[in-house]
Amino acid sequence: MSISGITETTQYLTFRLDEEVFALDISKVREVLDFTTVTKVPRTPDFMRGVINLRGNVVPVVDMRLKFGMTRTEKTVNTCIIIVEISIEGETTILGALADSVQEVIDLEPQQIEPAPKIGTKMKMDFIRGMGKRDDHFIMILDVDRVFSSDELQMVQEGAGVSEDEACVIS
Repeated sequence: MSISGITETTQYLTFRLDEEVFALDISKVREVLDFTTVTKVPRTPDFMRGVINLRGNVVPVVDMRLKFGMTRTEKTVNTCIIIVEISIEGETTILGALADSVQEVIDLEPQQIEPAPKIGTKMKMDFIRGMGKRDDHFIMILDVDRVFSSDELQMVQEGAGVSEDEACVIS
């Protein structure tokens, strides 16, 4: 969805990675968990920290800092896992996104959101839905369905031991 598709006030969950503030459409967020033990899965991408048991279901956990080229997330009292529902190529899966901290749920009006910056043709920025303006700060609004490519999602699902059939069932 592009910024032109944002025509009404939308609620976003804001979270921090390092010094940057990001936001996810609240409709994609299932819940926020305190940091818990993550079981490492061999031969998975660096950004995949492992899996957790969420009420009997295996949920892959990705380190959003590593995914965005930052340093690895270190456990603090504020570190949390944001459980999100993502759709890629018509398939829905549940994923845990590791964040330094969750900030708040905010409402943003369409006029408070600007298009994502265009940074040449080499960098793919289509995972940034827009830049929210709040006070004197920018908030990067993520399109969580575009943060991961279908190949990366498949690797994460395989690493978590989730077959393509199960990917739609986990909830």
